Amino acid sequence: MKALKYAVMAVALAALTPTVPAATPADTLVIAKQIDDLISLDPAEAYELSGIEVLANAYDRIMRFEPTDVTKLVPGVAESVTVSDDGRTFTFKIRAGQTFASGNPVTAGDAAFSLQRVIKLEKTPVFLLSQLGWTKDNVDAMVTAPDDSTLVVKIDVDFAPSLVYALLGSVVGSVVDQKVAMEHETDGDMGNGWLKNNSAGSGAYVIKSWTPNDSVMLEANPNYRGGAAALKRVVIRHIPEASAQRLALEKGDVDVADNLTPDQIAAVAGNADIAVTTIPQALLYYMGLNLKVKELQDPKVRQALRYLVDYDGMANSFLKGAAQVHQSFWASGFWAAYDENPYTFDPAKAKALLTEAGYPNGFSLELDAPNFAPFVNMAQSVQSTMAQGGIKVNIVSSEMAPMLTKYRAREHQALMVYWGPDYMDPHTNADGFVTNIDNTDAATGGKPLAWRNSWQDEALVKATADAAKEADEEKRKTAYIELQKKVLDDGAFIIMFQSISQRADRANVKGYVQGSSADVTYYNLTTK
Repeated sequence: MKALKYAVMAVALAALTPTVPAATPADTLVIAKQIDDLISLDPAEAYELSGIEVLANAYDRIMRFEPTDVTKLVPGVAESVTVSDDGRTFTFKIRAGQTFASGNPVTAGDAAFSLQRVIKLEKTPVFLLSQLGWTKDNVDAMVTAPDDSTLVVKIDVDFAPSLVYALLGSVVGSVVDQKVAMEHETDGDMGNGWLKNNSAGSGAYVIKSWTPNDSVMLEANPNYRGGAAALKRVVIRHIPEASAQRLALEKGDVDVADNLTPDQIAAVAGNADIAVTTIPQALLYYMGLNLKVKELQDPKVRQALRYLVDYDGMANSFLKGAAQVHQSFWASGFWAAYDENPYTFDPAKAKALLTEAGYPNGFSLELDAPNFAPFVNMAQSVQSTMAQGGIKVNIVSSEMAPMLTKYRAREHQALMVYWGPDYMDPHTNADGFVTNIDNTDAATGGKPLAWRNSWQDEALVKATADAAKEADEEKRKTAYIELQKKVLDDGAFIIMFQSISQRADRANVKGYVQGSSADVTYYNLTTK
């Protein structure tokens, strides 16, 4: 079987070898993309954008945004839901007639198992569900399947139903084939080791292979409830350099180039064989400041560093058309966004703040950053402008996977990366940027961004929890805006930009669905 898998992979990739004229296989969508952030393809563990995008196509979720309408959250594996009067019990009815790619029926038992294993495995995204009051000790009682068509979800908090639905529509709401997962269980891992590289879902595609820093291959699932995908196969090729993506697109070696820089977009704009699509994103570029570093513990120092970033200079040069200045933790254009950007490049103000904090001559700071565009240019810009305030930045450039491993271990000083929401509600980013229940290195139960940067503000943690419970939508909106203001000034982050995606496709590619986040990018409606 292993030989067969690699033979299929070789045939597919061999078909991508350029000829004159070059063309990808008619039944295959080939995407050029930066995917070295991929760490796992288990929906109970994946927490990086590339992995989430792949999983959105390999698994159906309890709640989801359908490919035909990525603006509205609706039942997915479930077909309906009712809520108890106290708002703490949700009863989902599972759609009849669904099957996994394996041919096994999709049942409420599979849905319950999938939610339970997220809690029991306690991987990075566990906090998305543990905030519902679920623990290893109680989740079997809180999430049950009294019969094959009924899923009962009980929560131990007073969350608005819309927030609960949003959580169940995130990656951890993916429904896993229990039988297949448990057939591959090793040492009580509930199939985690196998699911890192394989899939057991009912989505439009099946993950056939993942070769780190090389490619992901998916094949159409004929059992998908939405009907078989238009294209039989999807190959995502790891091509980190924008210039190489552009060349592959122009030659016809790939159908979609996902990470072109503004200069590369300008270069292909006049090519009749290529179409450019602009999509506003919920993705944010930011720097995380680890408060284990003594100098960074002072809020005045963190404010000074914000004044040493040339936001407009970057946005109007190498980021032009690909990003806009945005300094709060919830993206512009979405409900409850705070759009004020109070920080500008001001070395004099930064020096004054550093002097007040006791660092008139500045200090040295190590900055981890990905080794591809636009981060290379962003890091160099920050290095140059921070030097004007006396901050000596040493750039540590690396691939995403080892950098993220370092980040998750809280071993960085400062780190530049991006962040996308887990679900389309401001609570997702508030929770990530603020919540830190246990600030020790040995913390369990989820390790969001505040924990990764060793920042804990108990008052803001409580305010975040209170915002999630607020039933009045206007009061809830105000609460999130106030949170954004406080994190902007006092948090362990320098949020700089909101992404604008400029995707380039071969002109014959139609129906590719790309929403505002990785969660709502779908391949199954694509035709060529």
